[in-house]
Amino acid sequence: MQRSFAVDRSGSRIAVVNENEVRAAAGLTMVVGAVAFSYAYFAKQYVPLRVAASLFFVDFLLRLTVGLGYSPVGVVARWIARTRPSEWVSLTPKRFAWTLGLTMALAMTVITNVGIRGWLPRTICLICLTLMWMESVLGLCVGCRIYGLLVGRGWIRAAPGGDGCAGGVCEPLTVAAEPVTPAREPAAAAGGPAIEPAGQAVAR
Repeated sequence: MQRSFAVDRSGSRIAVVNENEVRAAAGLTMVVGAVAFSYAYFAKQYVPLRVAASLFFVDFLLRLTVGLGYSPVGVVARWIARTRPSEWVSLTPKRFAWTLGLTMALAMTVITNVGIRGWLPRTICLICLTLMWMESVLGLCVGCRIYGLLVGRGWIRAAPGGDGCAGGVCEPLTVAAEPVTPAREPAAAAGGPAIEPAGQAVAR
């Protein structure tokens, strides 16, 4: 698995992800989810919702295991965001948010495939759609804010080296135009964050 890293002002190395790709992925899942929900609610056709829930479960699982760029939605999101400058944010809070998404997708996969109808699947669907809308349109990652709250209260540990976000909430990292090399890392730490080139991303 390939990951990108930035170096913050303290010299810590932080795993990062492109915010534009994350927001594009949230928008795509929101559209697919809204269409599937509409079929289920208005036409009483539940197959699209079952397919969407299963797709989201697989997609979130791939995001957490191999990275956003290797999930089906992530591949399309990267293509959509290819013309926009990268905006690097800390990966750890995003992974926490994706874990919440994976949990809800798993719940919906089970609920829709065993034939449960009514307020429970509708409520979960509406919560998911709202969270995806906030991420894609407003750039507000609710899962990241929950992560920051939990870290701030000491209920979970922050990632080694920090998260690169004030309070655990993702804010864009400034990325230097020149790539980081081992000899330049101290300078990057003194002058601001810098990103490693894609060819030198550390494999995990």
